[in-house]
Amino acid sequence: MDIRGKAALVTGAASGLGRATARELVAAGAHVVLLDLESSDGRRVAEELGAGAAGRVRFAAADVTDSDQVAAAVKAATELGELRALVHCAGRGGPVRVVEKDGTPGSMERFQGVVQTNLIGTFNVLRHAAAAMVALDDLPDGERGACVLTASVAAWEGQIGQLPYAASKAGVVGMTLVAARDLARNHVRVNTIAPGLFDTPILSRVPEQVRDRLAASIPHPARLGDPEDFASLAAHILANPMLNGETIRLDGAIRMAPR
Repeated sequence: MDIRGKAALVTGAASGLGRATARELVAAGAHVVLLDLESSDGRRVAEELGAGAAGRVRFAAADVTDSDQVAAAVKAATELGELRALVHCAGRGGPVRVVEKDGTPGSMERFQGVVQTNLIGTFNVLRHAAAAMVALDDLPDGERGACVLTASVAAWEGQIGQLPYAASKAGVVGMTLVAARDLARNHVRVNTIAPGLFDTPILSRVPEQVRDRLAASIPHPARLGDPEDFASLAAHILANPMLNGETIRLDGAIRMAPR
């Protein structure tokens, strides 16, 4: 798929993986809507990425779990051009154990909150974006659109305390092939990237010695993933018509330990 002159929706676009992906797509000539929370730096990032882009970048404040807000963001994207691409990066974590160290049951509220954002939010964004794509005509290459979701290596190797995060990301992995099969008749592809340890704002709050230890645990390259690594893969998935229904680990061959 040639994204030049087409619209793309990127969620979680105010920072980290989403911001790098939005920058990559703008550089490739796409019209990009940055979806993130109202409290995020989304407006500033849109101004930064839109400098010199002739109105091709717009910020849409939205919570990915809110149907009306996501629908409005998708509409904003369709106003910039034909919505042909989605890269969904928005997500969150939150520690929960089955039984906490003090012997109390793990928090149902925290568990539901993480699953609501990471799994329900993914489906909410995917359904709205895909509905806009299937209404379009095929491009010359026979495609109507492509969607990239975000899981995590925690879907397979969740660590102690990552119960809701691992469960929600495993749900995204499970959703991928089914969604791809569902949308195949409409010529819309669905793939997922499962990042390992990446240098995102979450890890920026971790002490330097801990970051160094995490980087050293990655076989090769022995460094934290750069958001640009994610963005590069996302752009390739959008461009490569034979990638469909696949979850791709992007992790430097790491396999996470229990803790």
